[in-house]
Amino acid sequence: MAKSRDRTEDFKEAIRATALTIGYSESKLAGVLASFILHKPLEKPPFTKAALKTLESISELERFITKHRKDYVDLHRITEQERDNIEHEVGVFVKVCKDQIDILQSMICNESANGNTKSWLHLRDDNAANADVIAHKHGVVLILSERLHSVTAQFDRLRSLRFQDAINRAMPRRKVNRVVHSKPSEQPSELSKSHLPELGEQEPTPKTLRVQDQILDDETQALQVELSSLLDAVQETETKMVEMSALNHLMSTHVLQQAQQIEHLYDQAVEATKNVEQGNKELSQAIRRNSGSRTFLLLFLFVLTFSILFLDWYN
Repeated sequence: MAKSRDRTEDFKEAIRATALTIGYSESKLAGVLASFILHKPLEKPPFTKAALKTLESISELERFITKHRKDYVDLHRITEQERDNIEHEVGVFVKVCKDQIDILQSMICNESANGNTKSWLHLRDDNAANADVIAHKHGVVLILSERLHSVTAQFDRLRSLRFQDAINRAMPRRKVNRVVHSKPSEQPSELSKSHLPELGEQEPTPKTLRVQDQILDDETQALQVELSSLLDAVQETETKMVEMSALNHLMSTHVLQQAQQIEHLYDQAVEATKNVEQGNKELSQAIRRNSGSRTFLLLFLFVLTFSILFLDWYN
């Protein structure tokens, strides 16, 4: 028996000679051979790029909330204006992430309508593989929606703490204001008592008493105006906090509803995939039954022909 010979080197040399004859240079030939060994990475589809970008945005939002958590909760670290700026930044982040998720959802709907989904080998798949890819994309959007909802829920808890602190600061001022309005006559008497020792042992004259009463009335009115302005500022802050909390809760509710809708679509896509698989099984069974009936019919015709020939020979 003749021994086998490895002629791989001869084959490579023949390819090299042919490439040089058709105009390939040594550097270009080396690049072609290197491309056979080190394949270029496949380009990511637009849906994958958009999903990764959305995930990066949600992660950046989570890092932003974690970074400013202590500053937002602690009353003495930053001012109210800076807290409002943090809330504005978070709102912008959430809106951008929600818009990106809506774009992903619209991309899935367009692919489902057009039916142009391709497999990971960039070849057109059948209906079953197409349904699997659509279901996978629905699952990706569902995961992103749940991640965004969990991050917004964290900021909702921080906002509720700020709102509770604002209420706790406002309640004592309201009580003081009520005491001032309910007992305005007590303050002039107390203040008059405090100013009386300044006059020494001298008996106050009517003119001096009128001046003291006027001073006390002016001080009382100024104090009432200051307390009223503080109360109005607190009430305005509470109103803004309630509005912001309602808006954020509404946005979180919409995100959760969208997550539920995506989950429902995902379940429908999985169910459609199962139906396609069941249909393929039934088609296979029908093909087998058809082939069996065809075999039985051929056998029946063969036996009938043989019987006729036998009867003719017998007669």
